[in-house]
Amino acid sequence: MKSISIKGSERESVGKVATKAVRNAGMVPCVIYGGSQPVHFQAEAKAFKSLVYTPNAHTVAIDLGGKKFNAILQDIQFHPVSDAILHIDFFQLSDDKEIIMEVPVKITGTSPGVLLGGVLNLNQRRLKVKALPKNLPDFVEANISELQMGNKLYVTKLATNNFKLMHPDNTVVCQVKISRAAMKAAQEAAKAEKAATKGKKK
Repeated sequence: MKSISIKGSERESVGKVATKAVRNAGMVPCVIYGGSQPVHFQAEAKAFKSLVYTPNAHTVAIDLGGKKFNAILQDIQFHPVSDAILHIDFFQLSDDKEIIMEVPVKITGTSPGVLLGGVLNLNQRRLKVKALPKNLPDFVEANISELQMGNKLYVTKLATNNFKLMHPDNTVVCQVKISRAAMKAAQEAAKAEKAATKGKKK
């Protein structure tokens, strides 16, 4: 999985007054969990742009003046009006411990059902995977090459390489639904066939 680098500085004061001062300075207060003790730090708001405002999944390399941490974004709080980032929680990664995180679904292939006029519905845009940090995938590939009209693709059909999918076997990733136009065409074809059959009987 691709990693994003963020540089920041540790925070000594973590009270409300200190936190407000951090935000007023254009910085975002953050904390890293998962280690022996939480690590509080701050970083410029713009440093999180490529991490937060993207559909992609990333690990994060956090550099706090020489102290380095590998982590993933665990939780984020936004201002209800301005949408500014108020606070971010990270979880520290350990090379020998599996982690669960959400990654995007990437559709590949061409569905025969779509070519016949069906509509592809993506039921799951992101899936939870469990893996060691080195095996975390950038995305989960969903191949729709065998989906006919009305077919569903379940998580059990997805290829998993050194990671596990944390979903029930009956979870539908995507499906090809019959479009209104295709349904109408099928109904008209059925009517025409019925009329033709009646004509032959006469």
